[in-house]
Amino acid sequence: MAKLKTLEDLFEHQLKDLYSAEKQGIAALTKMIKATEDEKLKGAIETHLEETRAQKDRLEKVCELVGTSPGRMKCKAMEGLVEEGEETIEEDATPEVKDAGLIASIQRMEHYEIAGYGTAAHFAERLGHAEAAKLLRQTLEEEQKTDTLLNDLAKSYINEKAE
Repeated sequence: MAKLKTLEDLFEHQLKDLYSAEKQGIAALTKMIKATEDEKLKGAIETHLEETRAQKDRLEKVCELVGTSPGRMKCKAMEGLVEEGEETIEEDATPEVKDAGLIASIQRMEHYEIAGYGTAAHFAERLGHAEAAKLLRQTLEEEQKTDTLLNDLAKSYINEKAE
């Protein structure tokens, strides 16, 4: 593992971590769609899966802009969150409870990404990477929007159905 000596090194490390997180998220969301019963929730996850694919592509562009490669790093935090989501899929639960659990799992993943993108966008701004910062903020806003949508679905009726 390369030593992180500068904020630029740390920024590039963050980009690689986020890239791995997005790739893992794509695989996880694909599985979660199959496990979801509620049609509105399934649609929200499908929409976010497409968005996540675009976010992965956007990260590749950010890496290109700042002169680094997304690399082959493995985001251990997302790996753990994905594992927890898979446990939710495998639970012996009613469809309503499973849907509520899947929302919780996806929101944990979103919160991790929100923290990561917020940090990376700040680093990019600080380092003078204006275009990269703009792209990272775009993804941050998408992640926040997804989190709000999932929260609204849970609070409006999914959690109630799971009672």
